[in-house]
Amino acid sequence: MRIDLSGRVAVVTGGARGIGSQTVRALAESGAKVVVWDRDPAGAALAQELGGVFAEVDVADRPAVDEAVTRTLDACGSIDVLVNNAGIVRDAQLVKVVDRQVVGGMSESDFDAVWSVNVKGVFHCTQAVVPHMIERGFGRVINVSSIVGVYGNFGQTNYAASKFAVIGMTKVWARELAKYGITVNVVAPGFVDTEMARGVPEKLLQELIRRTPIGRLGVPAEVAAVYVFLAAEASGFVNGAVLGVDGGMVLGT
Repeated sequence: MRIDLSGRVAVVTGGARGIGSQTVRALAESGAKVVVWDRDPAGAALAQELGGVFAEVDVADRPAVDEAVTRTLDACGSIDVLVNNAGIVRDAQLVKVVDRQVVGGMSESDFDAVWSVNVKGVFHCTQAVVPHMIERGFGRVINVSSIVGVYGNFGQTNYAASKFAVIGMTKVWARELAKYGITVNVVAPGFVDTEMARGVPEKLLQELIRRTPIGRLGVPAEVAAVYVFLAAEASGFVNGAVLGVDGGMVLGT
């Protein structure tokens, strides 16, 4: 089945690199007018290449998000699809212990930074965009969680909490917005071959691959393909779902 998104406007937050940039490309290849929201100005070149629009925006900053919505509507006339892809990590153990003595731990500032982008950013963007979807009677909100938000992971208290929160918000919004023709779903990727993954120590990376039944890392295009499906009219009966794209890794939890 070829998905045709012609006439649709799709916003991707964190769209300048990694899975985000692959998602922007996949949506454009399916006919959508793509809009890249990112703090990284490199997103401008990607948007220009694909005939899209770029807005430099920090999703943790609500006034900046509101301004990006206005700019997008002025340039494109509508927002039909929102992919809440922007996210950050600031990993540390809750407490770091050496010889049964606590010598450090996760800082409150690192917890707050992750929460501001990964949770409040999703809230800001969705609350700002949804009124325009309601006016049109159609919308696709695609949130991005993680397998870590499903089963947790060592040293990622803040990240796991944020991604679990995204799942919770998705389920609430799926109930609240369905009557307006808006579906809200969440994708929970496993470990994917991105710049972030390549920064993981080799020993740990091999262990993650060992725990994945398919026996390899995912590639960004495999995740992006799921986003494209959820953006389409054909996915209209999928609502409030948590879709794992993890090579079966979650089966071992």
